[in-house]
Amino acid sequence: MHDAHRIETKETGTVKRKGLTSARHAEEGVPPYEDHIGESRPYWRDIILGVNDGLVSMLLLVAGVVGGGLNTDQVLLAGVAGAIAGAISMAAGEYLATKSQDDVLAAELDLERSHIRHHREKELEQLGDMFSDMGLHDDDVRNIVEAFDRSDEGMLNAMKVLEFGIVDSERRSPVVAMAMSGLLFLAGSSTSVLPFVLTNDTGVGLWWAAALTSVGLFIVGSVKAIVARTSMVRAGFENMLIAGLGGVLAWYIGSLVGSAVG
Repeated sequence: MHDAHRIETKETGTVKRKGLTSARHAEEGVPPYEDHIGESRPYWRDIILGVNDGLVSMLLLVAGVVGGGLNTDQVLLAGVAGAIAGAISMAAGEYLATKSQDDVLAAELDLERSHIRHHREKELEQLGDMFSDMGLHDDDVRNIVEAFDRSDEGMLNAMKVLEFGIVDSERRSPVVAMAMSGLLFLAGSSTSVLPFVLTNDTGVGLWWAAALTSVGLFIVGSVKAIVARTSMVRAGFENMLIAGLGGVLAWYIGSLVGSAVG
């Protein structure tokens, strides 16, 4: 067992020397051991997409309709309708996309089981080629392939990862993806909708919507950076810049359309 997890105990008689490896690593300048994100990892796509889409798309919507000359009640109505429609669309889209991907993968795995059963030699040859492509020696590849040949389940699991890139711990539940995307879209939308509940001045409402959305985008970018272990400031400002440019463009287009219609 690893040094860092060994410590002497009277009950079991086992020896564990906890902390020795950590201390040695600290002296050598080796970074500490960090746990992986875990079960939430497959859903970070849904988390970031849901919040960001709500923040950005709703700011663009209200900027466009304010630029078009609508009053606060009309902007609020457009914002609420857009938030609800966007959340439903996002949730339904994520469910259908994730479920469809699962269905395709399930069909591929059923076909792979048939291949293992009826075309075993060809599958073993493919498996050997994939291990060879990793740079393993021929003798090692033969031993590995022989080991997998003794287990249908083991062979299927190997082909899942190597041929199809399927890792069970990375697969997403359609229901969880749906809920996260829809709810987080609504949460993101709120920064652009709520200001128009509190003011009758569309200019003030748009200013607050832009300010709150900018803060939200910076927070989302920073959280993403923490998880991805990159620069929080850079990621935060990157998120803000994209939305800011989009907001200006939407307001300008709305102004042009409003002038043309008016």
